[in-house]
Amino acid sequence: MYLKSIEVHGFKSFANKILFEFHPGITGIVGPNGSGKSNVADAVRWVLGEQRIKQLRGANMQDVIFAGTESRKPLGYAYVAITLDNSDHSLPISFDEVTVARRLYRSGESEYLINGAACRLKDVYELFYDTGIGKEGYSIIGQGQIDKILSGKPEERRELFDEAAGIVKFKLRKQTAQKKLEGEKANMLRITDILAELEKQVGPLEKQAEKARTYLKMKEELKTLDINVFLLENRKLTQEHEAMSEKLSVAEEAFSEVKGKYERIKIEYDRIALNIEELDAKIEQERNDLANADVTRSKLEGQIAVLKEQISSAAGNEAHFKSRQADIRAQIDAKNKEKEDILTGKKKFDDALKEMEEKRSSLSARLKELQDKIESINEQIESNKNAIIHALNDRATIKSRMSSYETRQEQIQIRKAELNSRLLRAKSDEEKQEDLIRSLEEQFDAINKEITDLNNEQSKLEERNHEITDELTGMDQKLRDTQVLYHESKSKLEAISNLTERYEGYGGSIRAVMEQKKHTPGIIGVVADIIKTESKYETAIETALGGNIQNIVTDDEETAKKMITYLKKNRAGRATFLPLTAITHPQEFKTPEVLKEKGVIGLASDLVTTKKEYANVAKAMLGRIAVVDTVDHAVAIAKTYDYGVRMVTLEGELLVPGGAISGGTFKNNSNLLGRRREMDDLESKVKEHLKTIDGLLNDIEETKAERTKVRRTLEETKAK
Repeated sequence: MYLKSIEVHGFKSFANKILFEFHPGITGIVGPNGSGKSNVADAVRWVLGEQRIKQLRGANMQDVIFAGTESRKPLGYAYVAITLDNSDHSLPISFDEVTVARRLYRSGESEYLINGAACRLKDVYELFYDTGIGKEGYSIIGQGQIDKILSGKPEERRELFDEAAGIVKFKLRKQTAQKKLEGEKANMLRITDILAELEKQVGPLEKQAEKARTYLKMKEELKTLDINVFLLENRKLTQEHEAMSEKLSVAEEAFSEVKGKYERIKIEYDRIALNIEELDAKIEQERNDLANADVTRSKLEGQIAVLKEQISSAAGNEAHFKSRQADIRAQIDAKNKEKEDILTGKKKFDDALKEMEEKRSSLSARLKELQDKIESINEQIESNKNAIIHALNDRATIKSRMSSYETRQEQIQIRKAELNSRLLRAKSDEEKQEDLIRSLEEQFDAINKEITDLNNEQSKLEERNHEITDELTGMDQKLRDTQVLYHESKSKLEAISNLTERYEGYGGSIRAVMEQKKHTPGIIGVVADIIKTESKYETAIETALGGNIQNIVTDDEETAKKMITYLKKNRAGRATFLPLTAITHPQEFKTPEVLKEKGVIGLASDLVTTKKEYANVAKAMLGRIAVVDTVDHAVAIAKTYDYGVRMVTLEGELLVPGGAISGGTFKNNSNLLGRRREMDDLESKVKEHLKTIDGLLNDIEETKAERTKVRRTLEETKAK
């Protein structure tokens, strides 16, 4: 015998249904602190009948039911089932596989099951006696219990040893027998007391017995006298009987005559009744044919509407895809053109830059050559000046010796003229060099001005680059915030969808039927699924519906009968079905003048929306209930119409014919009616967040493209 599986649903941290399957060998459950490992052992201890909540680490027994989180509502019950392999028949039961289950509701009701059959807690205890399995067995050792066993009292350890030795069953039987013996001893004492009391009553009872015998004797005499009186009255009644017999014969003759007339009339009546039955059968057949035709027409209209919607959706998608394709192609052409323009401009700038570099190099070489030439001429001028000075000094000497040096003087004059000519030529070349220097300085100033302009443009581009970076940071933050909102809405939507798909908040029989919806096409859904209303009317409508909100709508009576048979067969409880073919003529509101009274918002059926084919269901459930804004107005209307109108207020007070008023705090944990509306709202939010995210992503891509363009322009400007 070994543990095959543990099924847990709604117990402590296990909100969803989970199944642990164990195979022969050793299975370990590993996880960090607080992950719920101990809850598995607590679940086993609980299903085996643990009644002490402290052993389960709680304050009261309802603490074992999942209490809910910020995103999930609490559950209404906890359920645990363990399955044991009993092929060796270690358990005293004739099944090869034994499943023990326990279920606890928040109302305090609980039940134990063995192989699906309800049983007592005592039966669970007796099943596991002498097996080592049980809430006190040595097969479950919880946190801190090792130390408790080692340091505990001998009496406490003895319980564990008794369980291991297999004598607990006999000790419990002994205790039970001793309790019965003590009870019998108490009964014997009570019997002795009763006998003593009866002995005290013997004397008075003897006197009463003597009186009774006298009474019986006198009663016999009275009986004899009564017989004589009866004989006298019998003789008198015989004479009256003979007279009445003569009257009876006359009456029988009249009765036979009337009976003949009755038989003839009865034959005629049977013939007419037969004709009426034939006519009723024909009428019923015509009604069925008409109902089938209406159902067929409704189905065909629904299929036509669905096909039209599919065609419209396909056309819209095609137009959207074509428009999106044209936009993308236009963007590609624009980007290609922009790329070509940028490449052309870059080539022009590269050519101009290369030309300016070559020109600058040639001018720099020319400028250096001219500067060297000017320096050489200046040296020659200085040399010539020195020669002139030297010549003038010689002139004074020569004048004293002019007579002897006339020839040399003429030569010096000729040389002087030549030097003056060379000096004039040098001055002319100097002016040309100065003009060239001025031209180069003007060109240098122009280049400096262009560099200043480029620096200013670079500063503007860097500033724009920082602005774009800040914009991208803001967009990224907004994108992250929107993504957080999107994931929150999506998580809530998935949680509510999960609850809706599993029909949480509905009765077990409702869930059992809805699980067969895939296999039984005739099941449409519960009333809460087919009607919708605004949030401000939800409390009133749900109060008006009451238990009818969980009624199941089917296409016809055959589906309803099939599901009722299914519930009976599986003992899954009871459910109310609303066949569409049976709800064809819902009753009208008998006092329409109520709708004109102060405070009346309208009929409950007019405040909900549903598909056309389900309109009769909504009218049948809500068509005779008026919705009023406040209870004061409702009470006033009830008095006016002699308490004959069913009304409900926006806050949930219910007034029924006869004068009864239901009200108080409206605690709507299940929110069956608003669940679909909340899902629609969340779907809208999810779509809106997705749209915002797409828009932000597009804006970010465009901004990044602009930033790339600015950075490219900035690099080009730096290169210039």
